[in-house]
Formats: sequence, C-alpha cells, structure tokens
Amino acid sequence: MKSPLLSLPGAVPAEGVDEGVAAHYGDLFREQRALADGTGFVDLSHRGVVTVTGEDRLSWLHLLLTQHVSELPAGQATEALILSANGHIEHALYLVDDGETVWAHVEPGTREALVAYLESMKFFYRVEVADRTADIAVLHLPAGSITPVPEGVAVRETPYGRDLFLPREELEAYAAQAGPPAGLLAYEALRVEQHRPRLGFETDHRTIPHELGWIGSAVHLQKGCYRGQETVARVQNLGKPPRRLVFLHLDGSEVHLPPQGTELRVADEGAEGRRVGFVTTSVRHHELGPVALALVKRNVPVDARLLAGDTAAAQEAVVEP
Repeated sequence: MKSPLLSLPGAVPAEGVDEGVAAHYGDLFREQRALADGTGFVDLSHRGVVTVTGEDRLSWLHLLLTQHVSELPAGQATEALILSANGHIEHALYLVDDGETVWAHVEPGTREALVAYLESMKFFYRVEVADRTADIAVLHLPAGSITPVPEGVAVRETPYGRDLFLPREELEAYAAQAGPPAGLLAYEALRVEQHRPRLGFETDHRTIPHELGWIGSAVHLQKGCYRGQETVARVQNLGKPPRRLVFLHLDGSEVHLPPQGTELRVADEGAEGRRVGFVTTSVRHHELGPVALALVKRNVPVDARLLAGDTAAAQEAVVEP
C-alpha cells in the first residue's frame, strides 16, 4: 500500500518488505538525530493493522499469545508472539487495548496469515477479528515528542516512542503538523542501536524467542498453555538456545554494509573458516557508525573477532551464551 507521504520533498521509496513508505527524505543522519532528540515522525503506514473486539477479546488472546494479556490494562502497550507447535516464531504483534478494542500492528505481508489463524481459533468465543489496514495507518512519534495526539486515536506508548493508529484519510494532515519526517532507515538505525529484534529480519524459519531476547518483553513465563509453550519451557528450564543475538561494530573503512544473510566467520580462522552465524540487519548509525545485529552460534566466544563477509566485526552480547 503506497503511502501518500511519499510525495513529501526528498522522499526516496524503501524497497523489499518495506516498500510503500520512504526509506529516507534526503539526509539519513539528520533524520536519525531528529528522532533521537524526540522530534519528527516516521511513516509506518505499510504495516498491517489488525483489531480484535468483543467481551472475550483479552481472555481469548491470552490463550493464543505468548504474552500475559488476560488482564491487560487499557492503554498499556505490550508485544506478543504466536509460535508454531515446535516453538518457532510465526508472528509478532505490537498491541494495545483501548478498553473496547485490541489494536495490533504487524509486519508487512503477515496480516492475512495472522487474520486467517485468528479466525480459525475463534470457536465459541465472543470476539470479532478485523483487518483494518485499508483504513488505519500506523505513524510513529519518537520518545520525548511533544506533538499532540488526536483525540480518539489508539496509541501504543513505549520507552521508544508512541505508535499512533490513525485513520488513513487523516495521515497527510497530521504529518503536516508533526514535524520533520524521518525515513525508515533512520528508524531502523535506532532499532538496531536498541537491540530490538524484528520479525523477518532477526528471525528465520527455526528461530525461537530465547535466541533474540524476547523472553520477558514478548514472552511471559508464568502463564497458561499456548501453542509452542513446551519448547519455551524446556529451553528456559533445561537448556540454552542454539543461537544468540549479538550487536556488531563493523569496520568503518568499508564502503558497503554487509547485507542481511551475510555469513559470519571467526576472524582468526580466516575467510575460509567455519561459518558461525549471519548478519540480520546492518545500518549506518549517526554516532556509532556502521553497526549490525546478527545471530551466532551459542558457543562462539563473546570476545571472538568476526568477519561479516570480508568486513571485520567486533561483537557485543545481546543474549548471553
């Protein structure tokens, strides 16, 4: 769904899964600094929006999600996952309940499968699931923003900023008074700095929540059964995940960033050494320079120097081995 904000001066369209919104508006680092200072906004209108209404909405979602939501207070933001029977991550939902409706935004391209799954699980519960992507757009205000929120708009308030669920017909008018626009590359650079995983970037078909540090923030360990819980409990109580998320400082002399999927090897073993992981997201940060998130095998020493392709990389542990 192409955003009308792509008509703003300097807008350069994003590609791939983020197609439909701006990657940047002509000055990546200025846009990052503005967000870090609490000014401007990010157009996330390409993301899917799903709502659940009905008096059983929270108790029903509690049975399906990894998060404890049966008593979720109105206005309190949370995030949750849907797992496969084997505990692999299938969906990530960013939620808030306004007292009558649960609002969730999800990754582009995932909402249809999510809605189909939720519909298949309704049974006798008094709930209604709706895909609201066609009429509701997500817009992000950074932490510290003093831009007023329109009355009646659902808001997810988090330590990283506010996600607004705006009627699409109001998107352009609101953006005009919300400050300077920042593109998705700026938003992603801050996400990487904050070590926050993203479905489809830090995940593959076999990712489990422990590998990414999603235990706690998206997975509640003291709640009832849900699909995939056995894997979560087994890894939490009896073992360690096979991989772990790391933050990489990349060699700043390289012109190109290693793309997603670039193989990681132990530097001391050379370019032909064993493969120990892969880059998941790489960005240019306005203060830190080129950095990345990556998944590595759990047994890789935390002080091991790595090669991302032919780019030297120093790691910081996000998930402890």
